[in-house]
Amino acid sequence: MNKLKDLMDIFLQPGEYFVADADYQLRTMLGSCVSITLWHPTSRIGAMSHFLLPTRGQDVSEVQELDGRYGDEALELMRQELLRSGVRLSQCQAKIFGGGNMFPAHTRNEATHVGRKNGEAARKLLLEHGIPIVSESLFGVGHRQIIFDVSNGDVWAHHVQLSPDEAQNNGLGS
Repeated sequence: MNKLKDLMDIFLQPGEYFVADADYQLRTMLGSCVSITLWHPTSRIGAMSHFLLPTRGQDVSEVQELDGRYGDEALELMRQELLRSGVRLSQCQAKIFGGGNMFPAHTRNEATHVGRKNGEAARKLLLEHGIPIVSESLFGVGHRQIIFDVSNGDVWAHHVQLSPDEAQNNGLGS
């Protein structure tokens, strides 16, 4: 995936998040992880996370040091930084990506794999914070490449399906 013209490029690794203005594009690659993008259309400020698990099992208010590897904590970290820029979460538009099943041969029930849990947790978190979800690309088999252009709020998601050989090796063959 190419860099958009004249934008500073940030690639997020698992557990990272970034808050940026219109001079940035944010990118990542997701398998079972999930990325939430938040965008404020008037100020053209956005944020993106790349989380691995929905929660560590503690209420965010009880956690001494927040960790972006967990969806609830990543959203709180983005909330805090957006507030420093004068943006409230309720003023943002959200998009959600990822939650793929990377090991379908080892999953007994589609509803139980970690990617599905991550995607469902992201939806729930955004709903609880009153943030409208304007788009999503979740679940399925394979990974996604994501580019978020903070200047206009556009997010491109390329879902890379498993090849027939990979599907066969993962128990998806005919």
